[in-house]
Amino acid sequence: MIRVLLADDEAMIRAGVRAILTTDPDITVVAEAGDGREAVELSLAHRPDVALLDIRMPNLDGLAATTEITRVVPGVAVAILTTFSDDAYVARALDGGALGFLLKSGDPRELLAGVHAVAGGGAYLAPRVAARVITSLRSTGLSRASTARARAESLTTRERDVLALLGAGLSNARIARRLGLVEGTVKGHVSAILTRLDLDNRVQAAIVAHEAGLIAD
Repeated sequence: MIRVLLADDEAMIRAGVRAILTTDPDITVVAEAGDGREAVELSLAHRPDVALLDIRMPNLDGLAATTEITRVVPGVAVAILTTFSDDAYVARALDGGALGFLLKSGDPRELLAGVHAVAGGGAYLAPRVAARVITSLRSTGLSRASTARARAESLTTRERDVLALLGAGLSNARIARRLGLVEGTVKGHVSAILTRLDLDNRVQAAIVAHEAGLIAD
């Protein structure tokens, strides 16, 4: 069962999101918060698998709450659920440790897929957000791609295999099944990749995988 904390300052929005989440028998909402500070406190109290945070909330906005939750409760996977898809928001959320960025205007199936992905240790960007990220990466030119390829070449063959699947959004469990490994071994490879490439999280690793051309768009 995936345990979710839902944080949004609008009660009607929380009710609607909760209604969507509860259509999935593998997801349960264990706590709700009306502001960012409360979201941090409830994350500490309930230790959910996933924290779904709006960006614009009183006391502490969702971006600041993301940074705080990933710092004090590192076992919680944070995903942003918002109406704001500005590139600056996406960048700040990912830099703060969020593993997912979802849009309230998206298909409800995207919300469920995103929760499952980040709960399993994967990363998930709403399709509209992902398309913009990829376009942005392409626009930076060959120098960034060549740098990413050089970084990827510093990895072992197996680590590059894991990085490619990580970039495709697969969880550790799915990577393990795809490569015929045990999940603990995959976790070790992911940790080694982040350390050797000097990355903070899986989303940054996924971007390197795209830039290096390890996966299909």
